Amino acid sequence: MAGLDNVKLKALLADVASGGLQLPDFQRDWKWQDDRVRAIIATVTLDYPMGVVMTLETGGASPFRSSALTGARFPEGTEPSLLLLDGQQRLTSLFQALFQGEPVKTRDQRGNPVERWYYIDIKRAVGSPADRDEAIVSVPEDKILRTNFARDVIHDLTSTEGECAAGLFPLHIVFDTPAVNAWRRVYEKADDRHFDLWSRFEEQVLEPVRSFQVPMIKLAASTSMDAVCAVFERVNTGGLPLDVFELLTATYAGDRAYREREGTYYQLPQVWQGIKKGLAESYPVLGRVDVGIDDGLSSSDFLQAVALVRTWLRKQGGLVSGVSCKRRDLLELPLADFEKLAPLLTDAFAWVGAFLEKQSIVRVTDLPYRTQLVPLAAVRVILGEEADSLGAEDMITQWYWCGVLGEMYGGSTETRFTRDVEQLVAWIRREGVAPETVTDAYFFSERLDTLTTRNSAAYKGIYALLIKQGAVDWHYTNAPLKPALLDEYGVDIRHVFPRAWVRKRRGNSDGYPANSIVNKTPLSLRAAQSLTGPPASWLDSLAMAADMRREWFDDVVATHLIDPYLLRENDYETFYTARAKQLLDMVYAAMGKRTILRDVTDEKADR
Repeated sequence: MAGLDNVKLKALLADVASGGLQLPDFQRDWKWQDDRVRAIIATVTLDYPMGVVMTLETGGASPFRSSALTGARFPEGTEPSLLLLDGQQRLTSLFQALFQGEPVKTRDQRGNPVERWYYIDIKRAVGSPADRDEAIVSVPEDKILRTNFARDVIHDLTSTEGECAAGLFPLHIVFDTPAVNAWRRVYEKADDRHFDLWSRFEEQVLEPVRSFQVPMIKLAASTSMDAVCAVFERVNTGGLPLDVFELLTATYAGDRAYREREGTYYQLPQVWQGIKKGLAESYPVLGRVDVGIDDGLSSSDFLQAVALVRTWLRKQGGLVSGVSCKRRDLLELPLADFEKLAPLLTDAFAWVGAFLEKQSIVRVTDLPYRTQLVPLAAVRVILGEEADSLGAEDMITQWYWCGVLGEMYGGSTETRFTRDVEQLVAWIRREGVAPETVTDAYFFSERLDTLTTRNSAAYKGIYALLIKQGAVDWHYTNAPLKPALLDEYGVDIRHVFPRAWVRKRRGNSDGYPANSIVNKTPLSLRAAQSLTGPPASWLDSLAMAADMRREWFDDVVATHLIDPYLLRENDYETFYTARAKQLLDMVYAAMGKRTILRDVTDEKADR
């Protein structure tokens, strides 16, 4: 699978220049700062080990779209024989500083972009090796070294004579023997003492650089994509985790059949951007493109859904043993299969957006689990219009709310994805029992006390269910809240009894927490602005503002599963107990488990 070679640095940099050694397109940009470039040059001039580099043999047919190391220029379409997996920062720094003959575009210690030439101070270089770092000199693009806040010129290095007078050798010519010899002649002619100094410099610095060898591990061209990915991530522990989408972007762009057919390379990021933009414009719950291309539904979610459908179809054909969407399945997803399935999944996620709207979930911030949408979209593709039948829709809705309220998608999801796809399809087709996400989902009454923030899927779920079951706003009282009006009205989860009032009356009383979802309900900003002080102080003023009789407004309050009488009495404890029971009934109904844990509920109500 792999072999170890020692390659001369000069040959390696020549391969960079010619395009024989390139980067796979998933590699991120070169980003070393000036001080690190100086350090790696010092390492090479001392003939100290600079570490192993790792490459992947291609046989002239790269499995990825490849790109040049920063600074390298060669004819477009040049196919690499090797791809650099580890060592980009080191080789790019050395290539730019020692080989390309142009100033290096790097950054200073403050991160500001600068252009630098690199020189070596001959006198310092032939001294103690401990001084070698100081012997490497970084020079501005104009080759003028200044001091006193750039007011005074120390050295003008714009000519060979100036370089020789300063005793600074230009490292960008180190591998150009004729240029080095020409420079040496000017240097020795300037001062007789330079003959001996140059001799020592050539022996102690130039020869070690010319003969410097780089240990290189070569992975065979037959190495699997999964192994390449694993190796890359292990050797790049200091960087960001390698994204599957980036890998597929590079592999799809390198797809030879597509290039020959279309005359260009496949641009996965542009394809995904088009898909996501269309979905988000129709269903904002799937993301806001202005926030980021992967806000809400991500590229990874989409790829996982594609992999689930692909492995489902392959299982039906006897090609694989199970449905799966593991990293390996994504890395092995052929471009041809992605092109075939992506439109189907795009339509399926649009269907998911409409399904969520029916559940009164229309904003990204209100979405309980983004991950639960992945198997849902896959099931939609597998079932097709069969998913639109009344019985199927009821089953899917029950499965969805069991997943949300039972908080079944809070941990590792890949295994649940595969189980849910197979089990939900079988259940809907009357070929199997209810999925484990339905049968194993529970909601204990005590959970209501701890649902206090949007970090919980169940918290968001109860909020959505209150809207779905017909809650009417306390300012806009003409009709129940509609998903399309939530943003317009500024609807959010608002406290009924003010927290400060509850805490002042009860302290931090156990069993009736002021910040629980039990003491919250969906209301518009206009309604919330009136909720100052205990409910008895604002109920009638809200009714008057709505031009409603008291008993009519009480009916509006009741649409939130709240007893208005308890509000008028400012009876927080009884309100909390009664509403908790109502919310539990709503939760159990959504989960299709009306009688589950009824004894626990009744015990809570009797407290």
